[in-house]
Amino acid sequence: MEHPRTLLLAAATLTAAILSPRAAAQEPADTFLIPERAIVATGDAENGRHLVGILYNPVEAHFTDPTPPRFLFLDREGKVAFGIGGYIKGSARYDFDGAVDDGPSFYTHDIAVPNRSDQNQALGATFNHSVVFMQLVGTTSHFGNYEVYVMTRFSQGSGDTYGVQVKKVYLRLGNLMAGYNLSPWMDPGAAVPVVDDQGPSGSAFAYSAQVRYTPKFGRHWGASFALEIPQAAMTLTDHTRKIAQRVPDISSHIQYSWQGGHSHVRLTAMLRNLVYRDEVRSDNRFVTGYGFMLSGAIDVAPQLSLLCQASYGRGMANYINDLNGYGYDLIPTSTPGRLTAPRSLAFEAGARFDVSPSFFLTGCYSQARVYDQQAMGPQAYRYAQYATVSGFYDIIPDLRLGLQYIYGNRADMSGIHGHANRVTAMIQYSF
Repeated sequence: MEHPRTLLLAAATLTAAILSPRAAAQEPADTFLIPERAIVATGDAENGRHLVGILYNPVEAHFTDPTPPRFLFLDREGKVAFGIGGYIKGSARYDFDGAVDDGPSFYTHDIAVPNRSDQNQALGATFNHSVVFMQLVGTTSHFGNYEVYVMTRFSQGSGDTYGVQVKKVYLRLGNLMAGYNLSPWMDPGAAVPVVDDQGPSGSAFAYSAQVRYTPKFGRHWGASFALEIPQAAMTLTDHTRKIAQRVPDISSHIQYSWQGGHSHVRLTAMLRNLVYRDEVRSDNRFVTGYGFMLSGAIDVAPQLSLLCQASYGRGMANYINDLNGYGYDLIPTSTPGRLTAPRSLAFEAGARFDVSPSFFLTGCYSQARVYDQQAMGPQAYRYAQYATVSGFYDIIPDLRLGLQYIYGNRADMSGIHGHANRVTAMIQYSF
């Protein structure tokens, strides 16, 4: 008779969540509600409240990450909590006065220079960015809390075919995390919310396999130290060859927070040791790369937040949104067999204004630049600009509509420009 009783309690919980906000005080001992989200719980809910608090207060959550799980299960002792959630996201886009020929993502790097008459308008739609995740948190007497997280995303292949790709997978034990996750170089809390998942050109955005240590420093201070498996993107010549990287990227940050964590300032640093093959001298060459980023988010008024980030360095283009994967970590020089780590500069600055509890607006200007490219010719990328305005409206809890206008501009080393405009509409349901 145990299974029927559990099913009846679960049904009662969901019914109470829908019909009466005051029903929480009358819930059975092995079920409880989290405000504004219905949770079905089995086991010892009272002892599991600490774990639920971990789930509902995620650390370093990016705007594109899903909300905490709707459905949660606890073990009999209240020492393990398991949640399932995600969102279904669909978007439709229209490009005009210049189009970006790269599907649903607006890459300013891919804007045609100069503009082409056969690539001036485009229409498309996708559910490419829908995600499903599973999260398990638990507690031990010797090591404290632990967490296991797996997130998958639907990916669009050729034509109308869709597949599934792993977006995040990691294990966290106390202050130590290992797995595939957002790079510690990023500051998710300083990212401006936008409808387009690609985001501003100058954003710090990358995923990596990593080991990260996050010590505790008290109420206002935070820090992290990480080793990341390098993903070097190089522009090669007939006299150079890419070989396996041998030294992990080292990244760290220190952060000061106030206003209960709603405002913060962060300083991030990175050190890289990139290796390639010089075919002229038949030798391996090592090039040092580095980067620094200052970022933050400040609540200047009850309804207004300012967000910004600015980064500068050498050989760290793969950690910049618009430059990732285009071969700007190492580029050719005028000397055969030699590559150099070019300087890059990126920044974004924006704001969020909460018009009401269910409606908010965002705006942003961003830029990404690459220097030291004289040897790559007049058609090489010089910089790109990105400007946008977005609006988000929650029709009901967990059902969100979004509308965004984007302007992008790319300039080559020759000084010639190309531009593109896009309007994107989005609907997203979180569960």
